[in-house]
Parts: sequence; C-alpha cells; structure tokens
Amino acid sequence: MLEQQIDWPTRPKTSAMIMKIFQITLVVLVLLINLAIAFPSWAESTSSLTSNPNYFEVGQKVIWLYKPRADSSDVQRIPAEVVKVSSKQVQIKVYKHNNEFVNRWVNPNKLENSQKVKNSGF
Repeated sequence: MLEQQIDWPTRPKTSAMIMKIFQITLVVLVLLINLAIAFPSWAESTSSLTSNPNYFEVGQKVIWLYKPRADSSDVQRIPAEVVKVSSKQVQIKVYKHNNEFVNRWVNPNKLENSQKVKNSGF
C-alpha cells in the first residue's frame, strides 16, 4: 500500500481572515460610537434634578403645606425632613413638641424646598 501524504493547509486563507477581522472591528466600532452618543443622553445632571421643585432626596429639609381639613382654607407650614421617596409620594419626618417625631406619606405637591423658602425671604 502506498501511503499518500495529504497536505493540509497550515494557514487559513488570508482573505477570509482579513474579512473576519474587518467584521469584528466594524461591530466593535459601531458599539463604541453608539455608547459615545447614547450614554450622555441617559444621564440627567443633578443640577437639573435639584432645580426641579418636585425632586426630593432623603435627608432634605422641606416645608409641609398642611391643611387640617380638605375644605379648610387655612394652610399650616410645618418643617419636616424627607425620609423616603416613592414614585407618587414622599415620606416625611415631622417633629412633635415633646421631641418625638411622626412619619407621614404626603403628596410631593404639598411640599416646598426649605432652602427656596429661606432664599426668597432675603
């Protein structure tokens, strides 16, 4: 029997290899460009958030515009501190006269930023 020696190519075809590298480079380049363009649009700066009157963060001092009754025109301005923030309500900590406090869930429209109140007074 004759043994035939088979020559297996030791290198892949160079044109196929160049095309594969080109495709991978193109995909990576498109992803990087997409991230460079899209990423800044995702971020919302903190200065625009804090300038929004309906934006509250935990620990922030606020003024609660409290009405004892719904039909009352009397509005009491009660100092409070933000404890939790949800999508529709804000939980505040209100201090009582005997150095205790009570947590209340309130509508964000019933709150004012206490710094805004301080700055408008001067």
